[in-house]
Amino acid sequence: MKRYAALVMIVGGLLGVIAGAVQSAAQDAYPSRRVTLVVPSPAGSTTDAVARLVAEQLQQKWGQSVIVENNSRGLNAGSEQVARASGDGYILLVSPPLPLTIAHLLYRDIGYQPSQFVPISLLTKIPNVLAVRNNLPAKDVKELVAFAKANPGKVTYASQGAGSTAHLSGAQLEVRGGIKMTHVPYRGSAPALNDLIAGHIDLFFDTLTTSVPLYRGNKIRIMAVASPERVDAVKELPTIAESGFPGFRSITWFAMAGPPKMPADLAARINRDVVEILKKPDVDKRLRELRLDPMIGSPADATKFFAEETALWGSVIKEANVTIP
Repeated sequence: MKRYAALVMIVGGLLGVIAGAVQSAAQDAYPSRRVTLVVPSPAGSTTDAVARLVAEQLQQKWGQSVIVENNSRGLNAGSEQVARASGDGYILLVSPPLPLTIAHLLYRDIGYQPSQFVPISLLTKIPNVLAVRNNLPAKDVKELVAFAKANPGKVTYASQGAGSTAHLSGAQLEVRGGIKMTHVPYRGSAPALNDLIAGHIDLFFDTLTTSVPLYRGNKIRIMAVASPERVDAVKELPTIAESGFPGFRSITWFAMAGPPKMPADLAARINRDVVEILKKPDVDKRLRELRLDPMIGSPADATKFFAEETALWGSVIKEANVTIP
């Protein structure tokens, strides 16, 4: 019996060694076939643009097809698709903040947990700005907050949809300013901006990319930038933090992550290639033309950043009692 047990242990150990060797060989050969980058948003979005640039560069580097697959059924559907994939690196997620941080705090039964994803690499970030209608009777953030306090519930703020960064940025301003506004969710940025230009809504936390041309064209006003520091493209504008609300931060960012079963060494390998791409002068130029700043870092840096963003927006969700029907 003891000899049999010993034999079983030996065979089991050999099988483990073989399995490990096979996995190692597969990773050494990676990628040996097509890689899919799942984008949980429609074609034409900023997430899509970032993913396509990364896919193009990875394809050149790897000598294998790298395609972008848009899952337009929503952020959670596309993210769940990746969460259920194997960890071999052939299905990856390129995503904005929500699926990688706070989706579980806003939605029920989403089919995945953000913390399950294996962080691969931060990609890019873009500051958000506090854009307002031209005829809003407030010239700066302090006056806006005072106006909102004098008119509780009457100031309206737009977003690209419930749970979006714009929605939570408005909620953050409510919490830090001690005010109550009315949230008006839209289906994307374009209709929200159209109504802001027309004066149908009061304010919108939009990205720098789309708001600055409208600001330069005097179609809207930008009161302040929501990043921790001032932005070169609009140096004349203060930050919300320096306008009397220290600690206010709102940026839109994009990152790459793998399925829950992805080995850490494979994630690190892909990260090295992505970082090399982001450091290329031509890639840097293309990103900055979109007013996107490259984010260079390791998987550990991405993990830390995701945790910081989860803490920030998690506290906003709790304090503002943000719920999504």
